[in-house]
Amino acid sequence: MITNPSGAIQAYDKMLRQGGASGLEARDTGGADFSSMLRRAAERAAETVLEGENQTLQAAAGTADLNEVVMAVSKAEMTLETAVTLRDKVVQAYQEILRMPI
Repeated sequence: MITNPSGAIQAYDKMLRQGGASGLEARDTGGADFSSMLRRAAERAAETVLEGENQTLQAAAGTADLNEVVMAVSKAEMTLETAVTLRDKVVQAYQEILRMPI
């Protein structure tokens, strides 16, 4: 278990200075169709969240580097926030379409 709060603060500070990526950043799709692009983005997001979970479990067991745990958890958190925001925007757009007069 992590018992050094100052180490955790330093690890978060280091992650912020390095500019942790969310796992959903823009990438070249290579001309793939939209559904393939969404599927790959969802797969990458799931992998990012799973890595955060794995690092958390290793931290609980006392076998993980604190910096790696902070980076993985931060990436997972940003990925989840991005996915939730995208979901909300899609639902909002769908509701707007439903309200359109025919």
